[in-house]
Amino acid sequence: PPRMFSKILVANRGEIACRVFSTAKRLGVKSVAIYSDADHRAKHVTMADEAFRIGPAPVSESYLQGDEIIEVAKTARAEAIHPGYGFLSENPDFVEAVEAAGLVFIGPPAEAIRAMGLKDTAKRRMAQVGVPVVPGYHGESQDPLLLASEAEKIGYPVLIKARAGGGGKGMRLVETPGGFATALEGARREAEASFGDPSCLIEKFVASPRHIEIQVFGDAHGNVIHLFERDCSLQRRHQKVIEEAPAPGMPEAVRKAMGRAAVEAAKAIGYQGAGTVEFIADGSAPLSEDGFWFMEMNTRLQVEHPVSEAITGLDFVELQLRVAAGEPLPLGQKEVTIDGSAIEARLYAEDVAKGFLPSTGSLRRLVFPPAAEFEVAPLRIDAGVREGDEISPWYDPMIAKIITHGPTRDIALSRLSAALSSCRVSGTVTNLAFLDELSRHPGVRAGGVDTGVIGRDFEKLSAVASPSEEVKALAAILGLGLADAPDSNDPWERLRSWRHWTWAEDVISLECGDEQFSYRVFSDGSGRCDVDTETGLIRFDVVAEAPGLCRATKDGRCVRVEFHREETSLALYLNDVLYEFTRPTHAPGGETDGAGGDRLHAPMPGLVKAVSTVPGDVVSAGSALLILEAMKMEHTLSAPRDGVVAEVLAANGDQVSEGTLLVVLEPEGD
Repeated sequence: PPRMFSKILVANRGEIACRVFSTAKRLGVKSVAIYSDADHRAKHVTMADEAFRIGPAPVSESYLQGDEIIEVAKTARAEAIHPGYGFLSENPDFVEAVEAAGLVFIGPPAEAIRAMGLKDTAKRRMAQVGVPVVPGYHGESQDPLLLASEAEKIGYPVLIKARAGGGGKGMRLVETPGGFATALEGARREAEASFGDPSCLIEKFVASPRHIEIQVFGDAHGNVIHLFERDCSLQRRHQKVIEEAPAPGMPEAVRKAMGRAAVEAAKAIGYQGAGTVEFIADGSAPLSEDGFWFMEMNTRLQVEHPVSEAITGLDFVELQLRVAAGEPLPLGQKEVTIDGSAIEARLYAEDVAKGFLPSTGSLRRLVFPPAAEFEVAPLRIDAGVREGDEISPWYDPMIAKIITHGPTRDIALSRLSAALSSCRVSGTVTNLAFLDELSRHPGVRAGGVDTGVIGRDFEKLSAVASPSEEVKALAAILGLGLADAPDSNDPWERLRSWRHWTWAEDVISLECGDEQFSYRVFSDGSGRCDVDTETGLIRFDVVAEAPGLCRATKDGRCVRVEFHREETSLALYLNDVLYEFTRPTHAPGGETDGAGGDRLHAPMPGLVKAVSTVPGDVVSAGSALLILEAMKMEHTLSAPRDGVVAEVLAANGDQVSEGTLLVVLEPEGD
């Protein structure tokens, strides 16, 4: 009888590697990770039983080094290689090399991958076995005149698509004959640059397309089943953003017809393992049995597989391992049922307002609501990164997948909205607010999903919250540490910025987006703060509840505020909206609270070389207080104003960080 593997290697990184390791551990299978120099401290490395360096950061020198990966697998005595998705997962040459080395590839046979690798040949083959395909030209000729002629026959608008690859690369929508030649040239150039193959095919453009895909599984014994559909219509730049299962408004007869077509497609190429047959449907009318067409087949596990796991209760990675080990599928088509509804949102480090450009940065704050990870649950969050990790420019900037499951679509969507509004991410620009808006979009709530939703309502979905004067006033208070929880129960410790007979006065400068502002803040030491803003004095009473959490009351209205402050940055959450502020950098010798402030901060990291003042000294603005050595140069830090030195918080030889509080002043005569 087939025997489960004792050890597998995952030829991938990030979230999908962690996902596979989670199932492997549950099954008692040892796991081996590979990592590039950029990933040597990554989460997937820590989850595996063993990890091996594979090369420098660029994927071409690390995660795409198939021969090196196979050698690592042999060295580690792994029996099989799981490719994850992306990288080498749909490379038939890699599959053959794995098998030639005596290892098992946890995925389909090389020939099945080749059969579906080029969209034109795949569509011709599907048409031969009776699977409906979009009207179009899928022939070999690439003569521009012939392609233009075929476009005329199909009828405009048409879609020019690269026959290799995906992700929207090499794709052009052509509305009229006059734009065809230019669009073809652009598509060919992009296809050549992305896939090394400029060949294109022409298809009828479906005006209100819905992107519906069927999950299939095959084994080595000729069994193929489908595990229902996913709707992946909510896309930006031809890439998926929110996916759900089952598809809204899916009649049972259409589900069966689409499922049968997907199973026939998989059987026609001798498919084994997990795969997805993608269809395009006309979203301008209710789904019908003659209103969907084959697009392509992804011969691997999909990013959005957790929504199908949720509604079927199955672990797809476990099924992959069992099928690859030679076991027959453990259940037949009639035993698979749909339980409720599930939705997945992909949280990315990307700038939505700038056209979804990938972002980088350190995840200074990454907090999710309580959730399961890598297993079916009402709320599941699969993440490949942790707080403090870097989002590098080398790889896909996905932070996490947020998946919710409920008895109805409405409940699953409500859970998704609640989960998204409870996520806390700072340190890099993300699409979190955009996802939250999309999950609450009236059209999405009503089940009206097609690939044009995001484009049509982009302005509203991508709007960035601008801080009001009240929010900026709160940021000034939090930035000065006036709402910090005390470190002890000492009553004197609880008196922040306490002054005898008078209120303490500080000035803080902050930036939010392109806006810079400086506010004067007066505090009485017990939580009452007056902030001198551009619209006048704003008073808040702030009470610390816990580290990073306070209550702020203004005019009788009390709100809870979450915040995360570092030396040069502040993230503030108010009513689940994130506002991020930074402290502008100042030239050496200045103070970060502005002229007239009570506090002198280190303007940069450095070594305290000399302290020339003690508490009680009367000083004038500009008086030298200490010398800081940074970058092999000495910088004299001076008093920001006239006053009396109340506290000296640094000593000779101290190594201090940027923003460290060094000296506190109080007015003369206090």
